[in-house]
Amino acid sequence: MARLKGKVALITGGASGIGEATVRLFVEEGAAVVLADIQDDRGRRLAGGLGARVAYVHADVSREADVKAAVDETVRRFGQLDCLFNNAGYAGVGGRIEEIPIEGFDETLGVLLRGVFLGMKHAAPVMKRQGAGSIISTASVAGLGTGMGPHVYSAAKAAVIHLTRTVATELGESGVRVNCICPGGIATPIFGKSLGLPPERADETIPFLKSVLETLQPIKRPGLPEDIARAALWLASDEASFVNGHALVVDGGLIGGRLWSEAQQRRTMLRAALRLPPV
Repeated sequence: MARLKGKVALITGGASGIGEATVRLFVEEGAAVVLADIQDDRGRRLAGGLGARVAYVHADVSREADVKAAVDETVRRFGQLDCLFNNAGYAGVGGRIEEIPIEGFDETLGVLLRGVFLGMKHAAPVMKRQGAGSIISTASVAGLGTGMGPHVYSAAKAAVIHLTRTVATELGESGVRVNCICPGGIATPIFGKSLGLPPERADETIPFLKSVLETLQPIKRPGLPEDIARAALWLASDEASFVNGHALVVDGGLIGGRLWSEAQQRRTMLRAALRLPPV
């Protein structure tokens, strides 16, 4: 299929994980893609292996000059910008609330929230001139419920969800759609990096993660980067032309609450403790 034929996309955090899967899928579906990241060697290798319609740019999304340069380079190289996927991210600072250093707080918000804001800010004028475009951001189920991520990460993702809604009301009037995706547990290098592994070793945690993540939600398999890439593909395509201001949850049912089987087990144990007959 060629659901993105003739379209141009800029994908931040495109060198690994969800970003890499999305770059590959978008190219398969006919898009020209600029992938932006700070992992230069990995990003250049990925772009170099995907042909002339793919380019790599170095971009730290917490720096406005880098984000503006990535948008400008996309338009310079391919003449337009049809989709921006604000995907760059990391787990950020962790710890108990009284232990979080202000430097870590600022750095985490810089990537996870300011990076999304800057992408929207610099993509908006281009897309408004075109009268069309799709801005997608990676949020998280951690922005919808508690206990699914560190404090600052969770707060930043909640802010991304609401920023998506507010900007959608503005840009929608110009034909530009703004949506976000809320992944659940996805087996990506972000977990390895959060444990302190260097980027080149972060992939080592993925097999272990898959075995853990497949137990967390009703659908008994781990979430994969490709699951999020397919959601981004739909939001970028004309098939989602009437979808605006939406937070698309892709989590296998994780956000729904306690597993039915666990709830039934607890109910059985409670009935036994009360000496009630089993049902």
